[in-house]
Formats: sequence, C-alpha cells, structure tokens
Amino acid sequence: MEKIKFQNTKLMKIVILLFIFWLFVPIEIFSQIKLTVEIKDLRNNKGNILLELDNDKGEVLNGYSETITNKKSVIVINDLKPGKYAFKYFHDENDDKKINTNFLGIPNEGYGFSNNAKGTFGPPSFDKMVFEVEKSDTILCTPTYILKH
Repeated sequence: MEKIKFQNTKLMKIVILLFIFWLFVPIEIFSQIKLTVEIKDLRNNKGNILLELDNDKGEVLNGYSETITNKKSVIVINDLKPGKYAFKYFHDENDDKKINTNFLGIPNEGYGFSNNAKGTFGPPSFDKMVFEVEKSDTILCTPTYILKH
C-alpha cells in the first residue's frame, strides 16, 4: 500500500495552520450573541418601550421600540459582539417619542437604566450602567415611576 504524500509543502502548512486555528479559537467568536432585555412591572400596556443601546464609550449604537403586553416588554438585541454596553429606556405611554416631564422636569413616564442603576437628582453615572456581554443573556429591569397617573 502506497502512502499518501503531500506534493506541496505550502498546502500542508496551510492545512496545519487552519487546524490549529480552529482548535484554539473560542466558539463565541463564531456564535451570534443575543441580549434579551425584559422590562416588567410597567404601569400599564399603553404606548411602547423605547430603549437606547450604547457602547462602552457612551456612543449610541442603536435604538429599539417594543410593544407592551401584560405590563411587560421584551426587547431582543441580536448580533452583539462581546464587549461592554449600557442602555437607558423609558415607557412612552403616549407614543410621542419623548419622555414627558412636569414643569419641574420630573418625568411623568417610567424610565430605567441597565443594571437597574439609580441616580441622585438626575441619571446615574455611566459607570453604574455598564455591563459586560460575553455570551447570550437576559437582563431583567424594573422601571422607576416618580409621579402617579
């Protein structure tokens, strides 16, 4: 029986390098990361949830709008890369695409931040909102309502 020989040593090197690459590269690089944000305990089913996703530098990556059912909204963010992110959201009860406030600037609509971060006399610092994504995950949030309707 005759042994099979690689005629081209360059081809053999490429095959070996590809094998080593596939052996040591983490599977996460090739998988799609899906982040699910579940916002519960909403005041009612009116309007939508508007969410803004930022990268670790505070730059806006994308905005999302999702309906509300049974006082809950689920936003699915697909195709994320591993990294650090933050988000803010609000319950746009009247569908006017802005968070409504009273004459003192206090929000009339529910709002929240990643990590359920809270601020004092304003939004929380970005550091309190940042979270890391390495694989698909679900984040649970509960909005803050300051004023009653």
